[in-house]
Amino acid sequence: MSNSTKIFFWSISAALGGFLFGFDTAVISGAEQTLQVLWNSTPFEHGLTVSIALIGTVVGALFGGLPADKYGRKYSLLIVAVLYLISALGSGLATGWGMFLIFRFIGGVGVGISSVVAPMYISEIAPPSRRGRLVALFQFNIVLGILISYLSNYGLEGIGENAWRWMLGVEAIPAVLFMVSIFFIPESPRWLILKKNKIHEAREILNVSDSAEAERVVVSILKSKNEATEGSYRDLFKPLYRTPVRLAVLFALFNQLSGINAIIYYAPRVFEMAGLGKESALLSSAGIGLVNLLATLLGLSLIDKFGRKFLMYVGSLGVIVALVLVANSFFSENLGGSQVPVFLFVYIAFFALSQGAVIWVFISEIFPNDVRAYGQSLGSFTHWIAAAVISFIFPYIAETFGGGPTFSFFAGMMVLQLLFVWRMMPETKGTSLEGIEQAVAA
Repeated sequence: MSNSTKIFFWSISAALGGFLFGFDTAVISGAEQTLQVLWNSTPFEHGLTVSIALIGTVVGALFGGLPADKYGRKYSLLIVAVLYLISALGSGLATGWGMFLIFRFIGGVGVGISSVVAPMYISEIAPPSRRGRLVALFQFNIVLGILISYLSNYGLEGIGENAWRWMLGVEAIPAVLFMVSIFFIPESPRWLILKKNKIHEAREILNVSDSAEAERVVVSILKSKNEATEGSYRDLFKPLYRTPVRLAVLFALFNQLSGINAIIYYAPRVFEMAGLGKESALLSSAGIGLVNLLATLLGLSLIDKFGRKFLMYVGSLGVIVALVLVANSFFSENLGGSQVPVFLFVYIAFFALSQGAVIWVFISEIFPNDVRAYGQSLGSFTHWIAAAVISFIFPYIAETFGGGPTFSFFAGMMVLQLLFVWRMMPETKGTSLEGIEQAVAA
């Protein structure tokens, strides 16, 4: 196996956590209306049913940096795999609402930790020239998981009253595959040097990544280790890290203020609001998954060539236009046919090309080695607390104010994001993590 193939295998193995992340995130969309009837849920209870996994994700993201820092990236990924497996089996076999909430919460914790550890692990083993597209494999696997969950939901919809159990329980299969693959990847070389002082072992891994630069990278890591703080959440609030913290928090907030998770979680409901029948709504949801996948592939192929900032410019403009068109359709009550689904497909395409492809790459790059685990955790926590809030209130907001004002709000937030990209976002392509540390931390 060539060194390039090894790096790809290590990256795709870690990125399988993203597949389960995407599957777990979107699978509830096919079951949520059935579950509301099954348990005769009030709007509040149903909002909790859908968002409980996101609440778990917030917890996992908040604390995901702790095991990553103490036990390493590899064993943290193994913990994630176990959590996904428990959640899939428990949710599918749940005998009541309370039990269902517990196991969906556990799966959410797995998603949260995964969003911290997997991108960070890939960024720390990847050469600078390929880091963007290798870390973006995590996002690619997320959208692949979303697409497969939509197709799985569509295929299982008609099998009977227990279809929702199969929709949720089938996730156990990829969870087992993910668990097995983790045993065949090495630990992060940067963690080995910073936390275990295993310089020789780290050098061997870096030689696989980029033999020409391995020794220089070892020296850079050792230099950053000598200059590093102890490494904790408290350190993030030191003036030295003000810039990367601000960048990570704002980027994560804008990612969710686009409305992406509300649309993914409630895709069938949104399409029914636009006048489609239930079966057509489920099929259109699968269309969102396919567009998401193809656009992410395009973003993955462009991110190291044109850079993170260029993709964000293009994507922000496209998302703004698409959201304005969706809002106008609701305002004008022009909801017949395929108009709203087409506009949402355009929205998903531009989102996936930009924010979707860039977010986990960018946040994993901008923090120094000593606080990367905690910085990644802060970025993921911000992302998921916003996702939880927006997904929780979306049914109420959409029902109370209607589609026009709701999608107008998302469009307005994307105008602010465009200003953020223009005025604040640095370019990180082609630069070593230690080089980015020198440029960004100020």
